[in-house]
Amino acid sequence: MGALSIRNVRKTFGTVEILKGIDIEIEAGEFLILVGASGCGKSTLLNMIAGLDVPTNGSIHIGDRDVTHAPSRDRDIAMVFQSYALYPNMNVAQNIAFGLEMRKVPKPERDKAVDRVAKMLQIGHLLDRKPGQLSGGQRQRVAMGRALARDPKLFLFDEPLSNLDAKLRVEMRAEIKRLHQRTQTTTVYVTHDQVEAMTLGDRIAVMKDGRVEQFGTPDDIYGRPATRYVAEFIGSPAMNIVTTQRSGGSVSAHGLALPLSDAQSAALNNSTSSELSYGVRPEDITLAAPGTAAALPGTLAMVEPTGPETYAMVDTPLGTWTARVPGKVAQHVGEAVALAWLPGTVHLFGADDRRVA
Repeated sequence: MGALSIRNVRKTFGTVEILKGIDIEIEAGEFLILVGASGCGKSTLLNMIAGLDVPTNGSIHIGDRDVTHAPSRDRDIAMVFQSYALYPNMNVAQNIAFGLEMRKVPKPERDKAVDRVAKMLQIGHLLDRKPGQLSGGQRQRVAMGRALARDPKLFLFDEPLSNLDAKLRVEMRAEIKRLHQRTQTTTVYVTHDQVEAMTLGDRIAVMKDGRVEQFGTPDDIYGRPATRYVAEFIGSPAMNIVTTQRSGGSVSAHGLALPLSDAQSAALNNSTSSELSYGVRPEDITLAAPGTAAALPGTLAMVEPTGPETYAMVDTPLGTWTARVPGKVAQHVGEAVALAWLPGTVHLFGADDRRVA
């Protein structure tokens, strides 16, 4: 049995089913990301792992223990909330030590724990300050310190970086990853941010409408998305996708034949779909000269420079497609261009939105 086992967990509020049979198992020391759009059920699932809510059906095990109906205090977990949840009348040291004090840990041990996490999080100079005297990033470090002061079986993070600005979010993301590498404590982290999911997680559960669309490593999720939803949700800019008509082992859209590899053509023989979604990631597309053979013609509609690379939006017969180009784009808006890609970079999804090839 893994460090965390979620088995056929369902949650219903009245006649509305929020979670529709979740099955996840992770091993000790793994960092699990629950990611999805707002309303997909990820926070509801985290609350049930934490003991703040109870499944309608199914079970949750932490280690070899069934904790489905156990109160939070008996689950040996530590949780970091989006809102920090610090006590405003206590200083930093008291906030970090509060959970240990409630567990009747002797003061010398509490002081050692506070000193340990303060050094780890580089907040030793803040121990006498109140939360109102801290920045957002400092408050988040204190909230993490309160969790780290213990040695729980499970760390739970509920969108802990949502309230931070972009620069601080990047810094804190790196801090969380370093902390996990040091402590190797099993961690469940909820986010709607795909960048956090891809950079932090050992494994990712992409959720949609109360179900897990795909569960796998970041490489699996990004390189071989199991559904069209995963393909469009993970990746920035989003994957370019068009609905195509199938004819034998080939596909076309708007009168244009689209390239496929031999393996993809062969895979179509196992598909019953007459329509397929054809997708290419922006970084797999290159800008070519107008008239290039087997390239998709278009007009450069918009350019978004980001520094090391540029996003080029091109109006084509298939709609507006995006290419992610290293460096700068030589062409100007309004000029004719063409888009080219290798057949092996194509992703195909059937009428049920499941991956075909």
